[in-house]
Amino acid sequence: MPEPVQTLVLHAHLLTMAGDGVGYMADGAVAVRNGVIAAVGPTDDLASRFVADEVIDATNRALLPGLVDVHMHTPWAVVRGVAQDVANWMQKGLAPYSRHMGDEHALAGTRLNVLEGIRAGTTTFGDYDYPQDAWAQVFADYGVRACLTPTINAMPDGGMAGWKLGDLYPLDEAVYRRKRDAALALVDNWQGAADGRITTMLGPQGPDMLTTEQLLEVKRLAQARGLRIHMHTAQGDREIEQMEKRFGLRTPAYLAEIGYLDEQLLAVHLTEATDEEAELIAHSGASMALCSGSIGIIDGIVPPAKVFRDAGGAVGLGSDQAAGNNCNNIFNEMKLTALFNKIKYRDPTVMPAGEVLRMATIEGARAIGLDDRIGSLEAGKQADLILADLTALNLTPVLQDPIRTLVPNLVYAGTGHEVTDVMVAGRFLLRNGVILTADEQAVQAAAQAQGEALSRLVADDPVHKEMALLEAMERGML
Repeated sequence: MPEPVQTLVLHAHLLTMAGDGVGYMADGAVAVRNGVIAAVGPTDDLASRFVADEVIDATNRALLPGLVDVHMHTPWAVVRGVAQDVANWMQKGLAPYSRHMGDEHALAGTRLNVLEGIRAGTTTFGDYDYPQDAWAQVFADYGVRACLTPTINAMPDGGMAGWKLGDLYPLDEAVYRRKRDAALALVDNWQGAADGRITTMLGPQGPDMLTTEQLLEVKRLAQARGLRIHMHTAQGDREIEQMEKRFGLRTPAYLAEIGYLDEQLLAVHLTEATDEEAELIAHSGASMALCSGSIGIIDGIVPPAKVFRDAGGAVGLGSDQAAGNNCNNIFNEMKLTALFNKIKYRDPTVMPAGEVLRMATIEGARAIGLDDRIGSLEAGKQADLILADLTALNLTPVLQDPIRTLVPNLVYAGTGHEVTDVMVAGRFLLRNGVILTADEQAVQAAAQAQGEALSRLVADDPVHKEMALLEAMERGML
């Protein structure tokens, strides 16, 4: 007697990501029951074993785990593209917008960014923002999986607008306490919410933005709740300068000295970390969030992800923020990660396609502590999966012998627009190219309106005259 399931996907080019490779199966199938993967295997086996409410013929489509974006700042989609091609991008590009960003601007960006991610196959969003319940509610309503990190720092209100390069940040204990308490409230309200799709971390924004005592308190609070720490680490020369002036140490040595380097830490960027520092952090058990597109555009740097992985550390891919990276698309991050590292090391064998695909799936899940639930297609895991159309011109032809081209073409030719279907916990969010959980046109219209409203506030603030891109506009280059 066949076993009942809700969904049975048959005849797919299956990439399970189980084991050490990509787990390819030429005529593969997945059965989904009650939001969980019931079985994975050859089509003939599963077709005879299960009877389904819905059977999907995935001929000429790739079936793989949903993509994991381990580090994002979704609100900034509302001002996509305002801070490219500048030095000191935070102070000279983003800070005037940050100074005026309100809740409605931020929520419009988050709603837009989540839909953008879904369309490109992202099912897990590692978002990092100032806490408000409405922010978390977006992820719950849209049906995605999210690992949310509410920001904690001691920076005075207004952030870096008006701060002068070379000066020490003025850290404010009262600001820290307010942001700490707001972060804890969000964590306590949302950890495990939406049937377990929402998880949380604590996010000291950077070691340069808090005192030692504040950092250590955040770590204790996270440990007491069984949470990880999600922190920008060695993310730029500005941070390193602050650390050396305030503590007399570079960031990795300082974090080692205060006991911050361990498996609890998700270290974001490592832009300024030396190879030796990257090895130190990897050997500690910490994970790394690699945002190739963002750091390439903002800093012109390739972070030491290869060294980190060679040292045994887990590396997940992040899209960071659209004000610096322009897009939140893990297909983009896979390709840039592979290309940038090949160029950096002058070696075409570095970061091959199969490795970066694992960084976008199972290794990314491991970096945020969710690899027991997601990241690979295996019985007992959550049914987070995507289908991609292999008849797209940029993925044609699909060759099997003597060389199989599926994985290289997904990584080097894929754009995310080939994704036709997205499922999270057994529920379709994108079906045959149609978003099912939100009004896409309304979200887009709201983002346009809120982006314009925020830009008007910036234009009325004299601080905007310090923005580096104004000169490019005057020269007719924007």
